[in-house]
Amino acid sequence: MAITFRSAIVISLIHALWGGNPVAVKFGLQVFPPLWSGFLRFSIAILCILIWARFKGIPMMLKREELRPFSILSFIFFIQIWLMNAGFEISSGAISSVLISTFPLFAAFFSHLMIKGDQLTLLRTLGLAIAFSGTSLIVMRRGGLSVEEFSVWGAAIVLLSAMLLGFRLILSAQMVRQTEPTRVVVWMMILALWAFMLGGLIFEEIRWENLDWPPLVGILYQGVVIAGFGFMAMGLLYKFYSPTLVSSFGFISPVCGVLLSAWLLHEPLTWSIAIGTVCVGVGLVLIAISKAGKDE
Repeated sequence: MAITFRSAIVISLIHALWGGNPVAVKFGLQVFPPLWSGFLRFSIAILCILIWARFKGIPMMLKREELRPFSILSFIFFIQIWLMNAGFEISSGAISSVLISTFPLFAAFFSHLMIKGDQLTLLRTLGLAIAFSGTSLIVMRRGGLSVEEFSVWGAAIVLLSAMLLGFRLILSAQMVRQTEPTRVVVWMMILALWAFMLGGLIFEEIRWENLDWPPLVGILYQGVVIAGFGFMAMGLLYKFYSPTLVSSFGFISPVCGVLLSAWLLHEPLTWSIAIGTVCVGVGLVLIAISKAGKDE
């Protein structure tokens, strides 16, 4: 379906809110380690989604034939979120914002392999190359930060999470065309929730001594705004629009994430981060233009 102006505004707003997610995660991690952060975030999100589904009259019972595909999606989801939180914990907010925002690039690549009629074009390939050059600049130049301030492992883990996120979005996009998007989102979370809780109980300790309002707001933002509203909205949009097109608006996220990191986390805004962010944004715009031209 050709994208409308209203849909474009909604998608842009979602990606702007998504840009604040790394900052919210950083705040939440001050008290709740990666697995516990995931458990709390998605417990809140599941509650929000189930209330919304009840209000809309959406049947949520899991069908027997859905257990296997939903379980596979949930496993990928658990690994991706765990890696993302772990990577954010040892990386700066600005660098995390840029690197996790590369997920539409991976989504475009996986869409080329998995979705018929959504192959890479010359312009889209150019966009991928420019965006990845910006990512490479940040990693190779350490974001203009000192060795102590930049974690190579953190950057690598966040990039791996971005790749899994791109792959997961393509799987989700295929599934929501066969069933109600809300069901895909909520069961993906429910089936992963036990893994977050079990992992947190075994491997992590909550740092209660750091409890304050910023970590609590960070967890609520992740649960209500991102995992609740954001996931539901994205799932609905993927039912009508190409996942590549929707994800291509992601150029908004790194810009918002970098600016919010500088403002709320008091992180330095270096030239390497600024140039890398612009390259990622330009690359995603080219992918969006390519896809929009193809849809016309």
